[in-house]
Amino acid sequence: MSLAWQAQAANVPDGVTLAENQTYTFWLLDAIKSMDPQINTDAEGSDVLRNLFEGLYNEDEKGGLVPGVALEHEVSEDGKTYTFKLRDNAKWSDGAPVTANDFVYAWRRLADPATASEYAWYMELMQVENASAVVAGDMAPDELGVKAVDEHTLEVKIDAPMPYFPQMLVHASTFPVPQSVIDANGDNWTRAGTLVGNGAYTLVEHQLGERVVMEKNDTYWDAEHTVLQTVIALTINDVNQGLTRYMAGELDRVDMPAGQYPRMEKEYPDQATSVPYNCSYIYMLNVGEKGPEALKDVRVRKALSYAIDRDIIVDKILQGGQHPSYNWTHWATAGFEIPDIEYADWTQPERLEKAKELLTEAGYGPDKPLSLRLQYNTSEDHKKIAIAASQMLKQIGVNLTLDNYEWKVHTDRMQSQDFDMARYAWCGDYNEASTYLDLMASYSGHNNGEFFNDDYDAVIKDSKTAEDPLPLYQKAEMILADEMPIIPLYHYAKVFMLKEDIKGWPLDNLNQSWYAKDLYRVAE
Repeated sequence: MSLAWQAQAANVPDGVTLAENQTYTFWLLDAIKSMDPQINTDAEGSDVLRNLFEGLYNEDEKGGLVPGVALEHEVSEDGKTYTFKLRDNAKWSDGAPVTANDFVYAWRRLADPATASEYAWYMELMQVENASAVVAGDMAPDELGVKAVDEHTLEVKIDAPMPYFPQMLVHASTFPVPQSVIDANGDNWTRAGTLVGNGAYTLVEHQLGERVVMEKNDTYWDAEHTVLQTVIALTINDVNQGLTRYMAGELDRVDMPAGQYPRMEKEYPDQATSVPYNCSYIYMLNVGEKGPEALKDVRVRKALSYAIDRDIIVDKILQGGQHPSYNWTHWATAGFEIPDIEYADWTQPERLEKAKELLTEAGYGPDKPLSLRLQYNTSEDHKKIAIAASQMLKQIGVNLTLDNYEWKVHTDRMQSQDFDMARYAWCGDYNEASTYLDLMASYSGHNNGEFFNDDYDAVIKDSKTAEDPLPLYQKAEMILADEMPIIPLYHYAKVFMLKEDIKGWPLDNLNQSWYAKDLYRVAE
């Protein structure tokens, strides 16, 4: 079996006059923690990395696969060996050719315990042969099931057939990196001026927490179809300030503050946008050893979840097309159907009544209130939701103390289990339910609440080789609803303002994966 696609690039229709100014400036909420594809863990970081590097495949405006460094691939009869044919005109920004060895090096580096990547588990999710043993340190990285057959042929062996395997290759952790530059510069290889990438843009400036500036890369294989010359990201920790700066003309794109969409859509119908977006917003509960004793009781966890009124969060606070959620996987995920989760069908008064009952059973009440801490990262929206949640939980006798941290501190505390409840969101690495459900398995690098459940692990393991994994995905969701290690709050919509003269935005891509090379600015 072999697959090939048409190439993709900025598709400027005939008769369109391009603007002289081909600079695009967009908003980031948080500082980019790392420009290293194997180290980055953030969705915002991935937005930058997709422009500086290129993997085997990219996504088109609808989320379909299009060639990146790979032109096509063949799959063996048993579905367990993928052979990728790489283009011979892919180059690094220093002019060196991109070869199959660059992918082999990057993938081994991702799995190598010495790299200490939080995304090492992604190699296991991809079921690359020997990945688990390499990640565990029981096998050398060169035992990983990936090899360069020749300069332009990459072979990958996986443990079991997995139809969505190619979709997983758009994730930044699988992008190639230049070994010679890393060997010469160590951790400093990602600095502006030093970083060598193979994407459509090069990094010319990075002031942490302030700005990222990228310029068109003339060595990129499709540079002739790349229209935007300069791409700038500005870090603005306040969504309201971001919108103010957008209105002042400093930004071409910004996420919209909670509650602003109805007004902006009325006043600026050609700029205000809301589309389904492959992310879920939850409160993660620390059910591990370091977590509070109360959260080890499933009755307490359920009470907390039932008492939060999702409709108020979505309809009164956010107002941007988000969906209230009672499960983990985003409702619009390809091939997924939400199972019939009992508490989702109750009225909110019924949920509240049940929450009080469960909390009393667990030994808490007016005479013995339950005190917990909820931490969230800096954002006016997260703050509004946290305040609302604390008021809702007060009704059942839970006192929440709200802790606000900058993004890096917030994520560091979560990774070291230094929290009770924490605001968390997961954006799918690809458009398939396993990207959500794998995260709650015991082997996940992001299971910060330490929910370890043998039944759940078994269901996820079985789903990997199932002809139709949907019933198993639904079973996994039911376990999460029964055990409640997370409190689902809502499924995202991407709600943003985009200047009318910026064209090529992939509105129909559930991942909202965008590539600056596909965008262009038209003359007013």
